[in-house]
Amino acid sequence: QVRLVESGGGSVQAGGSLRLACVVSAYTVRGYCMGWFRQAPGKEREGVALIYPDDGATYYGDSVKGRFTISRDNADNTLYLQMNSLKVEDTATYFCAAGGRWACEPSMRPNAMDHWGKGTLVTISS
Repeated sequence: QVRLVESGGGSVQAGGSLRLACVVSAYTVRGYCMGWFRQAPGKEREGVALIYPDDGATYYGDSVKGRFTISRDNADNTLYLQMNSLKVEDTATYFCAAGGRWACEPSMRPNAMDHWGKGTLVTISS
């Protein structure tokens, strides 16, 4: 049984930072495509960042490049998202997701992922 549990969401002022974590069960984060997605009310779910299997190569959405960093801790089987220089438009529910090796593509389509956490809310105020 695959389970992904996010934590670290909350409220922060624009310009601040948050670090999200996702604890993954049933498989190692090294062996699968792992990613962070987000969804704001009334908007489509969009890809934020991906980390590729094995070699750990990363890919980011244009709106977060230079501000967010995705990483994994293989020993703890945990995925992280470090978010710096946060903007009001970053406000959304953030989801941790896992997929097969083929799922890691620059397009970052949510439908490519197989398993999802329940999400953690991030609210950025001006």
